Amino acid sequence: MERKEIQKKLKKELDKNRYLHTRGVMYTASCLAMRYEYDIEKAMLAGLLHDCAKCLSNEQQIEICEQHQVTISSIEHQNPFLLHQKTGAIIAEEEYGVKDPEILHAISVHTTGCVEMTLLDKIIFVADYIEPGRDKAEHLQEIRKEAFEDIDACVADILYDTIHYLNKRSGAIDPTTAQVYEYYRQYEKEQPWKL
Repeated sequence: MERKEIQKKLKKELDKNRYLHTRGVMYTASCLAMRYEYDIEKAMLAGLLHDCAKCLSNEQQIEICEQHQVTISSIEHQNPFLLHQKTGAIIAEEEYGVKDPEILHAISVHTTGCVEMTLLDKIIFVADYIEPGRDKAEHLQEIRKEAFEDIDACVADILYDTIHYLNKRSGAIDPTTAQVYEYYRQYEKEQPWKL
């Protein structure tokens, strides 16, 4: 399917706010791709489809994973909304015809990240956090600036913020997120808001 066709189909599949977020991620991903000299069309397609499974019920998410023998961690069983990155990659391939393994991988890790992320993985992970419709993250202005200066440091700082936010709320932290943060800590920059 062409990107325009996918966009039309997604507009019907997603609720209004999720669709607006998806478009924001797609365009932010294209800007980051230009900055880091990555394939703009691939970044836009990954951004467009990153949340294609987000509006499925928890039961549907679990069922899709079980049908495709995708491992579900205990944290994911307790918080099935985390599964949308895994089910999203499956739906992107099966329903939207995406065959590019790099795009599918970026979708499958866009929430937790992974150790040794590809450039596209980082672009989608960051774009999902900083797209223009986002307004809740405490240090968003600084992170948006950093995204276009040093993407590795930006990934580290997003992970730092995410873990600290979840700790404050006593939220469940996916072990993958903690592992990825430990891996990317080497890129962290000292920020005034961390002191």
